[in-house]
Amino acid sequence: MKFQLAINLERLDDSRLMGDVARHTLEMVQMAEEGGFTIAWAAEHHALEMTIAPNPLQILTWWACHTDRIRLGSAVAVAAYWHPIKLAGEAAFLDLISGGRLEFGIGSGAYQREFDRMRPGLKQSDAWRYMQEMLPILKELWSGDYAHNGEMWSFPTSTSVPKPLQQPHPPIWVAARSPITFDYAVKNGCNVMSWPIARPFAEAELYRSQLDKSIADHPGCPTPTWALMRHTVVYDSVEEWMVPVEAAQRQLSQFENLFKNLGDVHDGFPGTIPMDQVSNAADYEPKTLSENLLFGTPAEVIAKLRRYETLGVDEFIYYASLGLGLEEQKRSMQLFCDEVMPAFD
Repeated sequence: MKFQLAINLERLDDSRLMGDVARHTLEMVQMAEEGGFTIAWAAEHHALEMTIAPNPLQILTWWACHTDRIRLGSAVAVAAYWHPIKLAGEAAFLDLISGGRLEFGIGSGAYQREFDRMRPGLKQSDAWRYMQEMLPILKELWSGDYAHNGEMWSFPTSTSVPKPLQQPHPPIWVAARSPITFDYAVKNGCNVMSWPIARPFAEAELYRSQLDKSIADHPGCPTPTWALMRHTVVYDSVEEWMVPVEAAQRQLSQFENLFKNLGDVHDGFPGTIPMDQVSNAADYEPKTLSENLLFGTPAEVIAKLRRYETLGVDEFIYYASLGLGLEEQKRSMQLFCDEVMPAFD
């Protein structure tokens, strides 16, 4: 099993300076490269301080200038927020200047709040239609001249300028949690990334069964690489177990606010929801969080990762952003690189 990093520029309140966040994020990516991670992923979100990512390709270009080997992925470019010609050209330019290091991730988007601002009138539940129309267009534009007359976009003959360095195109990833998206990814030769949020291991097992069914239903299609993401914190002593739990409870309470589109956002900072007021409060109990997420001493994290390896996870995505202190994040990364990853060499 290989390892990838997902990290956001993240502020849960205005006590953390933006400059410190930016420096920390880049240093974490550099630590991941030094430690042997394969990919660093940047998200796309808008008008939210907890995920400062107005353009994942811009973030990846920044990282490309300060790294040499680690591959650079968009997780994910939200199809409905882009014009295909613009997305094709920007992604290809990043691939060019990074020396062919782009991993292109595309998806449907997460929060209705963002759709209300970026694509008014579009329901998040319908956004998969944009993703499924966008991907074939990008492949055509990366290949050469192409005109399109579709449901979401229409344009006369055009092409991607520049073309990507990787031919015929960079590896493509799709964020998938539902059967329709697993089917689409397998049928179109895409790799798959999944995120069970804070749900138990059974959620990952459900995704595996959906992926296996999609593979069986599309004989002859290449088997995708499957990456699974979990919030991850490694600490030195078992006595520290509540530190990441408390950070996760705060950050996930803001996530619940956004996920349920409650509207309690001020100056880009989502309000926190008391855990006893969410419908899935049991998921956020301290012991449950500690068990479900990749929290633990090096030995405990290795044992948890063995379950994912046995399940068939090809690459595990270490999700570093959960409101933890910056020094604690770096200590966790160091322990993961020094004491956890060697167990999977």
